[in-house]
Amino acid sequence: MKVSIKKFDVEMEVKNKGIEFDVYSPNGADHLGDCIVTKTGLIWCEGRERRANGVSVTWAQFIAWMNAQR
Repeated sequence: MKVSIKKFDVEMEVKNKGIEFDVYSPNGADHLGDCIVTKTGLIWCEGRERRANGVSVTWAQFIAWMNAQR
């Protein structure tokens, strides 16, 4: 995948607005969506979906999911 920072609204600590990553296919031609990392969790916005309509997970949910992948 090709991933780049879309919006960087942080100081040293991730704030409410978070950090937004653009996610593209490996060849960079297709925009797959945006991944937003906030202090409360993660938001996935597929394609051109707005942040308010994205899929949200808390850090606890994300950690549990990642640990279940082992």
